[in-house]
Amino acid sequence: MDQQISKRDIYDHFAELEKQTQALVDSMDILQNQINAVLEENAELSIENEHLHQVLEEQRNKQAGDGTHLTPSRQNLQKLYKQGFHVCNEYYGKRLEDHESCTFCLETIFRDQAQDQPTGK
Repeated sequence: MDQQISKRDIYDHFAELEKQTQALVDSMDILQNQINAVLEENAELSIENEHLHQVLEEQRNKQAGDGTHLTPSRQNLQKLYKQGFHVCNEYYGKRLEDHESCTFCLETIFRDQAQDQPTGK
């Protein structure tokens, strides 16, 4: 009879471990859902933060009064030019020599933006 009781105790103990394991799995599922929600929120906030940095940069450029109200695409061209690459049609993508300037590139970056706007005809 001792053997029967010990088998029953083993079965009861196994059933209890199974319940605890299921509770742990359920807790892990809840935790995983919470982590996913936090990661999604973090991604959204990172994107919004980047957007706000861009807006702030635009505001600073406007307040600086430097007279160069460049569109974002022209700002990108200006960055490429400052990094030492041609942005003009003639030599686009080629490396500028040290301390070299290119009138064509400067024209591409700083030309009057009114030329770029479509007419109402």
